[in-house]
Amino acid sequence: MKILFINGSPNKDGNTVFLAKILLGSKSYETLNLVDYKIYSYGQNYPDDQFSEVVEKIKKSQIIVIGSPLYWHSMSGAIRNLLDRFYGYIQEGELSSKDLYFIFQGAAPTKEQFAAGEYTIKRFSELYGLKYKGMVSNEEKAKVLSKEL
Repeated sequence: MKILFINGSPNKDGNTVFLAKILLGSKSYETLNLVDYKIYSYGQNYPDDQFSEVVEKIKKSQIIVIGSPLYWHSMSGAIRNLLDRFYGYIQEGELSSKDLYFIFQGAAPTKEQFAAGEYTIKRFSELYGLKYKGMVSNEEKAKVLSKEL
């Protein structure tokens, strides 16, 4: 079973990655650091855009873990941009049968910030047919969800 961890943090060894390691444990997985990809904004069209490469990796995976630090009261711009780009590119339900986990962490998040981020990921999951499995916001939640993977 192919697992893809999409790291939306510019830090390749930060808290988002730390929680992913706990969630995924000893399972084999591929890490995709969005900071290494050129993914332009919705509506832009440049020949070096790598959005389609990311989508192909998602399509080839059975389990997708999207990780984001909490910046400016929301998910990182890299993740937000990735989600925005799906509009019109992927058909509704096209990613059905895949599981999605969401890592969302920050230094001093509020329950409202967590709720807003989870709402976005749940709606994204529903639209594209992903089975949303839950949100990891700390080590304890990562350990609990890890048992279900």
